[in-house]
Amino acid sequence: QVQLVESGGGLVQAGGSLRLSCAASGGVFRRYAMGWFRQAPGKDREFVAAISWSGGSTAYADSVKGRFTISRDNAKNTVYLQMNSLKPEDTAAYYCTAAQTIVVITTAVRYWGQGTQVTVSS
Repeated sequence: QVQLVESGGGLVQAGGSLRLSCAASGGVFRRYAMGWFRQAPGKDREFVAAISWSGGSTAYADSVKGRFTISRDNAKNTVYLQMNSLKPEDTAAYYCTAAQTIVVITTAVRYWGQGTQVTVSS
């Protein structure tokens, strides 16, 4: 059983930056592809970004390409999401995920974190 704990959310003005972190425990971190999903009020949970176990492959939603960067530190069992040029439409709860491979749909995620709120004011 893998536990995922997110941190780093908060309130930021449009155009600003935040870095989310996700600490993993209870499993072999480097065996899993890691990712981030988000869910805004009244909307479905959606894919944001993912990274392979080695860090050699990444994937991004079109809406965040060029603004967000996912990375991981296997020595620290941590995955990061650097978010730049934030927009009000990025406001959502952000969830850290773990899966056997890079996945972009919620049903393929094996483990979920509890979420961290990101609010971008205009």
